[in-house]
Amino acid sequence: MYSVGQVSGFAGVTVRTLHHYDRAGLLSPGARSAAGYRLYTDADLACLQQILFYRELGFPLDEIAVLVKDPETDVLKHLRGRHRLLTEQFAKLGRLIEVAERAMEVRGTGVELTPEERFEVFGEITFDLSYATEAHLKWEHSEGHQRSMASAARHTKEDWAQVMAEAARWRERLLAVFDAGGPPDGEAAMDVAEEHREHLTRWFTPCPVDMHGRIADDFAADPRAFALLVPPSEQRPGLAGFLRTAIYANAVRQEPDPGPAPEEDQVAAGPQEPGREEDQDAAGSREQA
Repeated sequence: MYSVGQVSGFAGVTVRTLHHYDRAGLLSPGARSAAGYRLYTDADLACLQQILFYRELGFPLDEIAVLVKDPETDVLKHLRGRHRLLTEQFAKLGRLIEVAERAMEVRGTGVELTPEERFEVFGEITFDLSYATEAHLKWEHSEGHQRSMASAARHTKEDWAQVMAEAARWRERLLAVFDAGGPPDGEAAMDVAEEHREHLTRWFTPCPVDMHGRIADDFAADPRAFALLVPPSEQRPGLAGFLRTAIYANAVRQEPDPGPAPEEDQVAAGPQEPGREEDQDAAGSREQA
């Protein structure tokens, strides 16, 4: 036999809850002490364990009473119903989480516009909250990301309208080059890539070619990132990869040209006979050894 205090201690429920279960006829102790205090048997504890299990699943007490007291009840039917309800609740919570994430992302962009102004300025270009949140967490300690967020926070509605108009004209040029069928490492494609890099530098943060390459990797790997650049209605199969290749090709083009070797070095080196270059390398290695 166990007192109500003992049961409360090892079952993790309050004495008040046990009293409530007793008054509701859900769990009445199997015995009483000589002084009239409740005493719980092992069978009572087994019943309490069932009650707590169903309570954890969110069953109301009246339905729990049926489950634990009516041996003819179809427990599996009740569990299936509960599973269906929990699944619906989970889906609803998922939608609420998405709404909360969108609100977080909007705040994270630093774009201080009303919803109407956002629609007017950005149109089909939308900030995917999940991507924005992941990107912020990934790059929050990056100096470039911090500068970009600070610049975005300073932009006015007129600034954003100019940014988006400039981006729309750039997309037209990108799509024209892509639809023309030219190579992604051709001059036209590289020119478009360089325009994008200059756009980022002008409006957000200085964008060296290595940073531009990382941005291009995101465009090619994550549709959410590319949708910030080209809305889905304007996208083409392979466009993100095309732009990535163009950005990397432009990075090579932007590197300083070391130029030809000095003429005197070329003369000093002289022509090499076939096989001699390898022999000299081998000799040099032996001398170092």
